[in-house]
Amino acid sequence: MSIGDAATSRPAAHEDRPPVNADSNPRRFLHSGGGNRSGRAEPEIAREARSLSKRAPGEGVTAGRPHPLGHSWTFWFDSPAAKSSQAAWGSSIRPIYTFATVEEFWSVYNNLHQPSKLVVGADLQCFKNKVEPKWEDPVCANGGKWTVTFSRGKSDTSWLYTLLAMVGEQFDHGDEICGAVVSVRAKQEKIALWTRDASDEAAQMSIGKQWKEFLNYSQKAGFIFHEDAKKLDRAARNRYTV
Repeated sequence: MSIGDAATSRPAAHEDRPPVNADSNPRRFLHSGGGNRSGRAEPEIAREARSLSKRAPGEGVTAGRPHPLGHSWTFWFDSPAAKSSQAAWGSSIRPIYTFATVEEFWSVYNNLHQPSKLVVGADLQCFKNKVEPKWEDPVCANGGKWTVTFSRGKSDTSWLYTLLAMVGEQFDHGDEICGAVVSVRAKQEKIALWTRDASDEAAQMSIGKQWKEFLNYSQKAGFIFHEDAKKLDRAARNRYTV
């Protein structure tokens, strides 16, 4: 199913990634407990996702028992074709689907293209419900974003891990998280993690460090204030780095 189809169709359940075991904490299958993951060959968040994806269809599933997430989340899509015909920035962004349970997350995720399959110029976002992926949104207005970069076609796994960490409430400062964006460009792909209070340096540094651990990301990540980006555009510089 294409992103356009997903915007108008309710996702079906998937046999290749069934819901969680009803006897377990549902968040366990989106994240593991806290702790330092540095130095490990594979993030625990990845092992949980891989373990779940290998279950036989129907294994450990109890029908009619959805597993709610801490927040509802909405996927958004910004098409490059729509961008070219819109006058105002952000006016081409469209909501795809809002999910509130573990089962709905996997169902929607499996119906969307991974970043490597998106056309150049596309942006795929996942934000807390009722928070729009725009600087002007009241929740985002005083915030900023952490950004990590990848070669073209290499961000798929990190995008999934980012989603799992967000919707699984794995960040110590989870209330600071607004959402995440993956942007596909001709030579690279970027994932940005948006937060709500850029001036809270301690919270932002904690989020940046944890995010890098979740992704096993070894390069530098930088944090830009939205206010700087609005004023300076591409000339905006990182206020924090990890």
